[in-house]
Amino acid sequence: MRAIFLVCLLHAAFGQDKNFSWYGPMNPTSDPVSDSLCAADLSSCGCCLMKKQMNRLEMYFNITVGEMNKQLTTTKLALNNMRATRSAFSVALNQDANLACYGPYTTDKFITYQHVFINMGNNYNAVTGIFTVPRSGVYSLALTVYTTPVLGTNLAICTNLLVNSNLLSGLVERSGPDGEDSNSVVVAVKLRAGDQVGASLLKGCSICDNINHYNTFTGFLLYATD
Repeated sequence: MRAIFLVCLLHAAFGQDKNFSWYGPMNPTSDPVSDSLCAADLSSCGCCLMKKQMNRLEMYFNITVGEMNKQLTTTKLALNNMRATRSAFSVALNQDANLACYGPYTTDKFITYQHVFINMGNNYNAVTGIFTVPRSGVYSLALTVYTTPVLGTNLAICTNLLVNSNLLSGLVERSGPDGEDSNSVVVAVKLRAGDQVGASLLKGCSICDNINHYNTFTGFLLYATD
C-alpha cells in the first residue's frame, strides 16, 4: 500500500500531460501503471483525489500565467506608445543680454520664440513659431507677454493665442504709469492631431525680452483622446 501511495504521489507531482509541473516546464508522458493502480484500489482514493487537485492547480496556474503574460504585453505596448507620443515644449523670445524689442509692425505677425527650454517630440518649429499637435488630446497651453510702452500709443500689449489661425485667447494690456506691462493666459483645450498653435503679435504692438525671459510660450499633452 505504501508503494502504491508513493507511486501516486510521484505521478501527481510530475504533472502528467501539462505544460508546467512543480519542477518546471516539461511534457511528461502518462504512467498507465499508476493510473490503473489508483483506479483498481479503492483505498488509494485519497491519492487519486490529490492527483486531480494537483492537475486542477496546474491548469489554473498555466491559465493565470498566460493571462499575466498577455496583460504584461498589453501594458508594454501602451507604455511604449505613450513614450513615443510624449509632447511638451517651452520657449522664450530670445537669450539676449540686453533688452530687445520686436515691433510695432504694420501687420499681424507670428511670434518666433528663439530660445528653447524643451522641445520634446520636436513639434515646435523655431523658424515659424508654430507648434504642430502630434496627437489628439487635451493640452495645456500657457502664454506670457511683456513689453515697454511704445511712444505715441496707450496700447502696450495686444497678442493673440491662435489655433489654426482662429482666436483661442486674446491678451490686451493698456500702458500704465509704471512703464512696463505684461499679461498671461493659461488654458486647457482639446486639440486634434495636425492642429497648429501659435502666438500672433498684432499690428501696432510690440514685445520686449532679454535673458530674463519675460515672454514665454509653453504647451504639453495632458492626456490623449485617440
